[in-house]
Amino acid sequence: MQSNDTEAENFYKETYNFVKKHSATNNPFINRLSKGDISEDEFRRFSEEFYHFTREWPSILSTLLVNTPDENDAENLTTILVSELGDNDPKKRHELLYRQYLRSIGISPADLVKQKQLKTTKAWLDGMRDYFAGDHFMALGAEFGLENMAIPMWDKIIPGLNKWKEKNPAYSNMDITYFTFHRELEIHHEEAMEDVLGTHKNNPEARRKFLEGAKGILDLETDFWNGLSSR
Repeated sequence: MQSNDTEAENFYKETYNFVKKHSATNNPFINRLSKGDISEDEFRRFSEEFYHFTREWPSILSTLLVNTPDENDAENLTTILVSELGDNDPKKRHELLYRQYLRSIGISPADLVKQKQLKTTKAWLDGMRDYFAGDHFMALGAEFGLENMAIPMWDKIIPGLNKWKEKNPAYSNMDITYFTFHRELEIHHEEAMEDVLGTHKNNPEARRKFLEGAKGILDLETDFWNGLSSR
């Protein structure tokens, strides 16, 4: 019979592998994006809709932080939030890097702030808030899913944008620092999630809710990506 610690370790591994293989980072749109095989309308739609995520993410993550009762969990989440806000340097706030990207492709960030989001974008962002303000274990699962899908996501977006730039000389000045910067940070975010259930990792009900939260938020992210397609 497996010990409780072995069961918990296996659970983390299984959930980690589930996240890495989820359609949130393996769907028709992001796979085409990874090859630079998207139309200009789709490219601009991606750039605009992803900005809504970038702009709202600190607020969404704050929702999780203020609803986290465990101090160790809160410490890890605080580290991630402080990173998003520039590690005490407002000029390095991540949203500002994305604004640089938008300006480099001829899009005004100010014009997007009040722009109506696609239904699939809004559902993804609202889903994050709902999970993070709800059941604690489902919230931690959703955050685990979001942090661990990030590396596969960046590894498709970054080469895709580079290929798009090569194929479209009009975008030769594209600044993708936001994306490459995040790719470098993600390993630390994954490390912060390694034992996010803490003392509850041996609780079967906590693990069930954790997996439900991870699956639920990634399903919404899959819809977000597919909602960007013109095909």
